[in-house]
Amino acid sequence: MIIKKQWRILTIGDGDLSFSNALLNHHQPASLTATVYDSLSTMSGKYGDQFYHQLKMKNNPVLFEFDVCNANSWAGLAKNSFDLVIFQFPLLPAFSSFSEYQNRCAKLNINTLNRRLLRDFLINSFNHFLDPNGQQLCFITSKDVKPYRQWNIENALHLQTDIHYLGSIPFDIKRVFYIYKTTEGTIRGQHANRNSKFFFINVNGSCKVKVDDGVTQEIITLDQPHKALYMDKMIWKEMYDFSEDAVLIVLSSEHYD
Repeated sequence: MIIKKQWRILTIGDGDLSFSNALLNHHQPASLTATVYDSLSTMSGKYGDQFYHQLKMKNNPVLFEFDVCNANSWAGLAKNSFDLVIFQFPLLPAFSSFSEYQNRCAKLNINTLNRRLLRDFLINSFNHFLDPNGQQLCFITSKDVKPYRQWNIENALHLQTDIHYLGSIPFDIKRVFYIYKTTEGTIRGQHANRNSKFFFINVNGSCKVKVDDGVTQEIITLDQPHKALYMDKMIWKEMYDFSEDAVLIVLSSEHYD
């Protein structure tokens, strides 16, 4: 997960606030606001209030009874004031009774309701939470197990919006670097890495990447910010034909060696 110290972060639905507390201690962002779906008393009864007090001791705002689908619960939140919004393992809140389950699922199954929750999260994040002049990032953490794998997060939740899916990362990101302000004729790369895996994302302008696995060669054009090129280790790569305004972000699985 990429977190930069200068970012302003909003966490959604952090059940016991342990994630928000760990995020603050490890990454030390410019600001962090944590939200919980439950009330303070309900959360304390379920999990205790240890992490709540740790956040408050560091003067971090914590909002309770925060429903990402209900604008009335956002009254205490400054509009469009964050760089990153994180929804940690999202799920619909537990049904209070079997009759509520029957009513909610009479026409839509539980997977569709969870997909609606995530779509509302994305739309509300970009309309109300994210600064249009900031990073404009949403992170959704999930697992490759049911029910998450049934929601088609990658392909469907952002349809008919201006939101772009940047991809999932099959490795822990240990290094991020940028290639920009290149001059005509610049060629970068021209090597293969023994241990590092990469994602290439061209967030502005365009460039070409020549890849060679020893058997086949391919030239790939990167010119859309919602598309990423995955590069396994021991693949020869050359990045070239950069447009004047190109900005290429490279995510690496290893530190610089």
